[in-house]
Amino acid sequence: MSASPSPSGARPYHHGNLKTALVEAGLALLEERGLGDLSLREIAARVGVSHTAPKNHFGSLKGLLTAIAAEGFRRHAAALEAGLKPADGPIERLQAAAEGYVRFARENPALFRLMFSGDLCDFNDPDLTAAASASYGILARLAGQLEAGPADAGHRQTRMETLLWSLVHGYATLANEGQLATGPDGTQIQGIADLFRHWPRFV
Repeated sequence: MSASPSPSGARPYHHGNLKTALVEAGLALLEERGLGDLSLREIAARVGVSHTAPKNHFGSLKGLLTAIAAEGFRRHAAALEAGLKPADGPIERLQAAAEGYVRFARENPALFRLMFSGDLCDFNDPDLTAAASASYGILARLAGQLEAGPADAGHRQTRMETLLWSLVHGYATLANEGQLATGPDGTQIQGIADLFRHWPRFV
């Protein structure tokens, strides 16, 4: 496949893995400009290849966005795992994962929206399904380590996972939309970790 000249006139980049390069270019453009301006042509230009190259690998913009979202979930999982310490108790580990979840959302708002958009991504894609399941699995594992209030034993795990995910994801979304109360320095008055210090009473 021949590469087209880049907009700057620089020599085209020779890719060992063009699919990865296109995903990385899409991630960079998301950070710079948000979801609204993303196109196959612009991503191809950023990489320095023909505008037909993304279609050859991903079929459509939705296919490429799906691959970008899958990479987002892999990075999301890494953010959740980053603060976990084996010596910590269940609540401390939950606090660390929740902080990682919110921090990822705050640092990657456009990517975070894309990752949960059924209109923009194909959630039947095996790679996206696997990446999303791995990320969710971290929360599910932590939920399984918590003590819950009285509930039917067969639904305990699902109940705890849903409570945990709803709280953390809802907080992250509200924070990104500027809907949470902030102090003079612009930080949230009630941090996500603070909420879980009261978890036994909350559930």
